[in-house]
Amino acid sequence: MVAKTPFPVTLTGRHIRLEPLAEKHLDDLFLAGGQDEDVWRWQAGPAPQTRDELGLKLRELLDDAAAGKYVPFAVVHLASGRAVGWTSFMDIDVSDERLEIGYTWHGRAYWRTAVNTEAKLLLLTHAFEELGMGRVQLKTDHMNLRSQAAITRLGAQREGVLRRHRRRPDGSWRDSVYFSILADEWPGVRERLGCRVA
Repeated sequence: MVAKTPFPVTLTGRHIRLEPLAEKHLDDLFLAGGQDEDVWRWQAGPAPQTRDELGLKLRELLDDAAAGKYVPFAVVHLASGRAVGWTSFMDIDVSDERLEIGYTWHGRAYWRTAVNTEAKLLLLTHAFEELGMGRVQLKTDHMNLRSQAAITRLGAQREGVLRRHRRRPDGSWRDSVYFSILADEWPGVRERLGCRVA
């Protein structure tokens, strides 16, 4: 299969729906985690303190999407019908059959639930089986042990660390820990994630 460029789509699972991120999701997103310092600790920039500040972040992401840098999704919890976070395809290189899943956050009430696992299952299925990607990468701050554990539970392989990779909002430097899943590893990962979601 020749790899394809990702475009906004809707992906539906048992617990969540991923749909193209839009300004209509702002109120739900602010309620889910707009002011939560723990939710935003490892993201670029400080935690938004107001709806307008979160709206600014959302519009910046949508502008980057319009420029082809991201394909962002709202994570909609099916039982409530509310958006509880967002996630994105990014660092997309179709010629090299790779992309990254990143700029992800979920409201604290949805941590360690099926939400993140199913979001990754939907995104990975789309990336490998519909877009024909050969590699999907994920990265996180070396101090974000919760995220590293979550990525490891997905079945991704830890590849290494880029030292002094990005400046944090407080001015300190982060090392980025890289993980990946390759196309030939995907069937085993898919089976594991499917069992966890079920």
